[in-house]
Amino acid sequence: MRIENDSLGPVELPDDVWWGPQTERSRHNFATGPQMPIAVIRALITIKQAAAKVNGTTGAIQAPVADAIQAAAQELLGLDDAALMAHFPLRVYQTGSGTQTNMNVNEVLAHRASDQLGRRVLPNDHVNCGQSSNDTFPTAMHMAAYPAISQVLTSLNSLIDHLEAKQIQYWHTVKLGRTHLQDATPLTFGQEVSGWVATLQQDVATLTQLQPQLLALPLGGTAVGTGLNTTPQATQAMIDAIAQLTQLPFNEMPNKFHGLAAHSELTSNHAALKTLAADLLKIANDIRFLASGPRGGYGELTIPANEPGSSIMPGKVNPTQAEALTMIATRVMGNDVTIGIADSQGNFEMNVYKPVIIATFLASAELLAGGISQFDRLLVQGLTANEVRMRQLVDHSLMLVTALSPHIGYAASAKIAQTAQKTGCSLKEAALATGKITAAQYAAWVDPLKLTNSGR
Repeated sequence: MRIENDSLGPVELPDDVWWGPQTERSRHNFATGPQMPIAVIRALITIKQAAAKVNGTTGAIQAPVADAIQAAAQELLGLDDAALMAHFPLRVYQTGSGTQTNMNVNEVLAHRASDQLGRRVLPNDHVNCGQSSNDTFPTAMHMAAYPAISQVLTSLNSLIDHLEAKQIQYWHTVKLGRTHLQDATPLTFGQEVSGWVATLQQDVATLTQLQPQLLALPLGGTAVGTGLNTTPQATQAMIDAIAQLTQLPFNEMPNKFHGLAAHSELTSNHAALKTLAADLLKIANDIRFLASGPRGGYGELTIPANEPGSSIMPGKVNPTQAEALTMIATRVMGNDVTIGIADSQGNFEMNVYKPVIIATFLASAELLAGGISQFDRLLVQGLTANEVRMRQLVDHSLMLVTALSPHIGYAASAKIAQTAQKTGCSLKEAALATGKITAAQYAAWVDPLKLTNSGR
């Protein structure tokens, strides 16, 4: 064991850990919930690396100290996720500003820099120079959220590509349309898929439009947004360094008071993720219902058999990927409530729900990126249409009578459909029995593929 001191006094720490007294206090005071997301930790380390570079150049800290901090940051960023997170044990549910995690990063970097330099590097005066938890943590939130959206977009665009292939493949495959869960006029399966594609393309457009909001960083606001203990020049240099280190076009948020007290950008982007989740829920449900059966359901689609579907019923195949994606969607929709409420808790100059906002945001993005990818790979790419079944349902449908309405009127057409339903005869038989329609006319007017307008 070793003894270190913070502003409250001495703290006993295990001798082999890289963190310091503030981390140790928090480790015991907040022991519930998941660890702070690794994306936030890596973002904070990058911020400290950029700050050390600028502070060493301006003389705010001595050049050897600045170099040692940068080297320590590079060392940490080079570790794999498991090795890195061994040094950052703190939980999401801590102080609402993320101060303890900011200090965890400061202490670990100071410890490693001290070892490399051969003399003491201080977590507050050196590593945290010109910064506050109140501006570094929300900066890290944006730095973590931006690439998370990119990962969702990558998975989503792949799914769209494969759905577009199905759209082309089945453009002329006629199937029964359904509205209100009742039979409706026919369409092609390709047309139905095109609706899914257009829906997801709109989600891509919305996310792409909103994502750049996350490039604006509130760094330089320090404690309450005024920039106390730093300069505009240092802030701009730090953000330029962050952009260079991350290879992302981060820029300075024009109003730091907003950046510390509100997290509208994260809330807006997550709202787009929630909308995507709602759209995926609809599409996944459509697919699993159309694949229901194979003999007692719709049976219009055949899905890949990825694993046995039942522990008691041999040969059963379940729509497990659709079920997984729909569960993910419900979680993301619930997460949106958490983020919306948390964003409203900007008390005066500080929102104090920062850790739960970013942890929840990243959880949604990770779930969607992974869930979409496996849904695409393990279900959509292997999805096939049961064209025989589709045609049977179309031919048996009473709603083909809609094609007769322009020729004999709505009332007469309705009577034909009602007769067919009551007697159990086919629509064609009921139509011909009226004596108002010939077999040739029926064949010309009731052409399911022609009714879909898929040749337009």
